[in-house]
Amino acid sequence: MDFRELECFVVLSEELHFARTAERLYLSPGRVSQLLRALETRIGGRLFDRTSRRVRLTPLGERFLADLRPAYDGLAGAVSRARAAAREVTGVVRIGFLATPTDAVTGSVRAFERRHPGSSAELVEIPLSDPFGKLRAGEVDVVFTLLPVREPDLATGPALNRVPYRLGVSVRHPLAGRAGIAAEELADVPLIGLRGPAPLWWRERSAPSVTPSGRPIPRAGEVATAQEGLTQVALGRGGMLFCAPTTEHHLRPDVSFVPVSGLAPSILGLAWVKAAETAAVRAFAEAAAGHALGAGDALVA
Repeated sequence: MDFRELECFVVLSEELHFARTAERLYLSPGRVSQLLRALETRIGGRLFDRTSRRVRLTPLGERFLADLRPAYDGLAGAVSRARAAAREVTGVVRIGFLATPTDAVTGSVRAFERRHPGSSAELVEIPLSDPFGKLRAGEVDVVFTLLPVREPDLATGPALNRVPYRLGVSVRHPLAGRAGIAAEELADVPLIGLRGPAPLWWRERSAPSVTPSGRPIPRAGEVATAQEGLTQVALGRGGMLFCAPTTEHHLRPDVSFVPVSGLAPSILGLAWVKAAETAAVRAFAEAAAGHALGAGDALVA
């Protein structure tokens, strides 16, 4: 038997008014009538006498209500308790991060664990070349990622930071030591890109194929991780774009990081599978957003 039909019957027996019943159940009066008719058909008799002026239980309806009420209250209580449990944030939330756990990542984890002491966050590195594989496989619950995301099965949170790009090149490269370069100069720098299964839009964002004016940018091979890319850069086999916070964590004597102007900023956010969204995922996204707001100029670094 349909729980919604039983719920409609119980509420109508309390209100004895179709419009008020509809309002309590967030339904239309017509839908209330439809549910009641379906229930009466299942039972095989009228449960209410209704006229244009009043609604009242029939003797059959009164007997049915008396028999139903204990079971209905128990079922409604079970549903209510299950809903409350679903809103609780407990246990381990698995968080995927890309390349480097910068303050946007670690600060979000600390903020989440402060807000929800009954829960903890477990960090899992995500390869640049497969940003959503572990998420879709259920190995992580939420991932830090570049926004915007063009994957219809994924939901995203707000921007957590917007930071400029820097070009990593070997210290022996002609651009090493420059105070900065314009994005158009990338046409003269073979870029190291990412291999699949990363989607094309992701790979294009990490290593654009053209400059803002449309000049082609040559390729210098593909890698799967930031460390692989840095190694290729250090060997002088091409340049690679990194967001500014990542470069600060990867300072090394054989690589120079040169600021690039004229590119859209790198925007960090969170993504999760829509069908697997939980209270813990929502809570982590809220904590990350709160940390980003509290970080002040991190959003416009």
